[in-house]
Amino acid sequence: MSLQPHHDGSATYVPEQEPALGQTVPVFVRVPAGAGVDQVHVRTTGDGEPHFAEAVVDRTAGGDVWWRADVEVRNPVSNYRFLLDGDAGPRWLNAAGLAGHDVPDHGDFKLVSYAPPPAWARDALIYQIFPDRFARSAAADGRTAPDWAIPCDWDTPVIGRGPETPRQFYGGDLDGITERLDHLERLGVNTVYLTPIFPARSNHRYDASSFDTVDPLLGGDPALVRLADAVRARGWRLLGDITSNHTGDAHRWFTDAISDVDAPERELYYFDLPGSDYESWNGVKSLPKLNWGSAELRRRFATAEDSLLRRWLCPPYGLDGWRVDVANMTGRRGADAYTHEVARLLREVVAETRSDGLLLAEHGHDHTGDLDRDGWHGTMNYVGFTDPVWSWLRAGDGPVPNFLGTPGGVRRRDADAVLATMNAYRSLISWRSYTHSWQLLGSHDSARIRTVVGDAARQEVAAGLLATMPGTPVVFAGDELGLTGTNGEGSRTPMPWHRPESWDRRTFDAYRSLLALRRDEPALRHGGLRWVHADADTLVFLRETPTGAVLALARRAPGAPVHLTGLPAAENIYGGAPALPPGTATLPADGPTFQLWRW
Repeated sequence: MSLQPHHDGSATYVPEQEPALGQTVPVFVRVPAGAGVDQVHVRTTGDGEPHFAEAVVDRTAGGDVWWRADVEVRNPVSNYRFLLDGDAGPRWLNAAGLAGHDVPDHGDFKLVSYAPPPAWARDALIYQIFPDRFARSAAADGRTAPDWAIPCDWDTPVIGRGPETPRQFYGGDLDGITERLDHLERLGVNTVYLTPIFPARSNHRYDASSFDTVDPLLGGDPALVRLADAVRARGWRLLGDITSNHTGDAHRWFTDAISDVDAPERELYYFDLPGSDYESWNGVKSLPKLNWGSAELRRRFATAEDSLLRRWLCPPYGLDGWRVDVANMTGRRGADAYTHEVARLLREVVAETRSDGLLLAEHGHDHTGDLDRDGWHGTMNYVGFTDPVWSWLRAGDGPVPNFLGTPGGVRRRDADAVLATMNAYRSLISWRSYTHSWQLLGSHDSARIRTVVGDAARQEVAAGLLATMPGTPVVFAGDELGLTGTNGEGSRTPMPWHRPESWDRRTFDAYRSLLALRRDEPALRHGGLRWVHADADTLVFLRETPTGAVLALARRAPGAPVHLTGLPAAENIYGGAPALPPGTATLPADGPTFQLWRW
């Protein structure tokens, strides 16, 4: 197969996946024998100063020359790149790709010596649940709706916009989730992520009125224990959702602070606006912003033995980690810049409380400046995966709102723009942060993937990319049934348990089969990523390990056949296309389609 010189951070190219500070580790670069390269150097920038070392040929295999160089992990994040010389002229190879001109350091490959994310996270298959809309247990029928709520039957249409949106109350609870875990088992996930479960005055519960107890409307603390026990009994993980940027205005900290200017809680928030007004998230007054310059906030939220961050990670609840809401804004306000301090503090506390705890940050836009520090293990990769996949696969001419509120909504783009976007964000973080970030096709904050792409065939292509690209796959509850929604609020759709005839069985079967392949194929969980071909309607890539590889073809529409040379014989493991013969092979031209081959 005729490909470009290649390196990524996977074990094929960096055998030492958890380097220690001060260690020297080997790195490999793969160069096609006919690429006109006869000399390779590695350039490092230890302590900020460039240094070159000559690489040596380690082996020749399959028409490729493998060059080896040693890199010292001189700093907690150590950059390196390759200089390729020969008949083709000097070229740099870094995480942004090949370049025949000088390029800045921020796109270099990175070795990270900070403590790694928990080992289980690389194999996680996550299912996101919005508790109010997932399932009701019988106990929910005996609960009285709160004064803020508009009680709804399970079939009441969701209001996608307006003041009533956060007040619609369907009454889903945690015991309802426990009773439906068999559905998750059939789907093939192994990690459950719950959006907030604390008391609040909205159905989304991001306006917490307390962090000390589980909302009684969800069944209270005992219901969380029952759910956690049931999840653990299946060998799965359970993740919570915490708001580090704000509380609700009904939270005791805030009510004490606003009622008494001398209250100790006053320093937990920002009350320095004109007229004793306070800072809030995006001006939404029900979400007062937390002031991480406060030592007392750090103690209550994180460091105290009974802090909220620790409490729910410990028995009998034993959450396996946290997704941190609005992590991008946490600790940022005007001249205040505490974000990286806060991320490091929260990670230290999580690790002290349980060594295998996960700390995952929400970022809706550019996350690259907040990763590869001693803080968040990864992020929700909206900009580097969700948005480009949407723009490539979106259907129809009607407006589809972008998650970020970009004017004009989701724009239709061809594969070259999709790859440019994915590679731009991937190249600015380490392979470790990239592979531990969450890949999503949508969430409770966005349109649903079925609405974006328009039909089951294109959703299957999207699900194929979700299950086979690097990163942690996250399925928003109901996507596997083909549910629809035009924006975040409208996507918070009750699960139609009582209407199984409405389920899109083709879509469910596709998700189930693709997640099973993700679970069973080491290359799909731990392999590198090499792009093989792209045209307007087609993406072809390889996931490779030292012991095997998977070739993926994603098409959004019929097009010209793709001819590849130098292939070994490969069996089709998804999509039903013929096996590929050794030598020259032609990939199917029909579409939309998603196909996988293994050798």
